[in-house]
Amino acid sequence: METLKFKTNIKCGGCVATVTPFLNEDNAIENWNVDLESPERILKVETSKTPQEIAELMKKAGYNAEEIA
Repeated sequence: METLKFKTNIKCGGCVATVTPFLNEDNAIENWNVDLESPERILKVETSKTPQEIAELMKKAGYNAEEIA
């Protein structure tokens, strides 16, 4: 497992509630959280998936996720 970080367009708790089922139902995701205090709304994901796979999952949920180093 590695921790990936993404800049997102998640804005509020309602947005987090929208992405929750997408991230929680994926067995390759161990843990995740979104920093709503950060201006870039940083999503941290502990996963064995690639950054592209996480970005695609977020796209399905209706949000953008751009990997950051």
